[in-house]
Amino acid sequence: MRKAILVACYAVAVLVLGSSGVQSAEKIPSYISAAVADAGRPAEDKQRDEARKPAETLLFAGIKPGDKVLELIPARGYFTRIISKAVGPKGHVYALSPPRRPDAKPDSPDPVAATKAIADDPAYANVTASVIEHPEGSQRKIAAPEPVDVVFTAQNYHDFHNAPDLDIAAFNKAVFDALKPGGVFVVVDHAAAAGSGVRDTSTLHRIDPETVKSEVLAAGFKLAGESKVLANPEDSHTLKVFDPAIRGKTDQFLLKFRKPKK
Repeated sequence: MRKAILVACYAVAVLVLGSSGVQSAEKIPSYISAAVADAGRPAEDKQRDEARKPAETLLFAGIKPGDKVLELIPARGYFTRIISKAVGPKGHVYALSPPRRPDAKPDSPDPVAATKAIADDPAYANVTASVIEHPEGSQRKIAAPEPVDVVFTAQNYHDFHNAPDLDIAAFNKAVFDALKPGGVFVVVDHAAAAGSGVRDTSTLHRIDPETVKSEVLAAGFKLAGESKVLANPEDSHTLKVFDPAIRGKTDQFLLKFRKPKK
């Protein structure tokens, strides 16, 4: 009798574990899985997937086919290609890069060059690469040719505090204005020590997530969610994010803010 009970319990456990595995696999929609598996992505980008978890990040962001996405500071386009494939031909990605610094060395790369190359590739025809407008004596213009569903930025928010004469309140309000009612602003960044505010933005390239929440909510957003998918409790928050001891393994936060529909 005892043996029969054990066998029955084992069978139930197998069924539960098996179904859990299936449900877990189904959490990532096929359009996201296909976007991450895109053969057009550089090998060096794919090598970073384990650390950056792009599928889980897009799932959290809620990016879906047909969405119009404004990507702020896409750098070399790690997320640009993935988002392009995820939103598909009915969607669009507006990749917005910073302007070339006036003091940049002549041989330094143009910040928008990488995403322009992506936009020129027929495989990513739904990508438009442009530069953030910053007229003399005026606030930076954060906008797309049309209202967007998502504004997305990864590992950049801390640097907004390092930009000369940037009014962070006006910046977040510009993001708010660029979104459709009900649209979301997604921020991924390196976590600084709790209570540190913006102290470490230029030294360690980290920011306190509570500071980000406070600043973005002040622009009129509502907090729609946060994820620990990129969290690393073993990160001491004392090292620069480029330090070999922590690079690629930093404690990161994902925050999603929603623009109210009314």
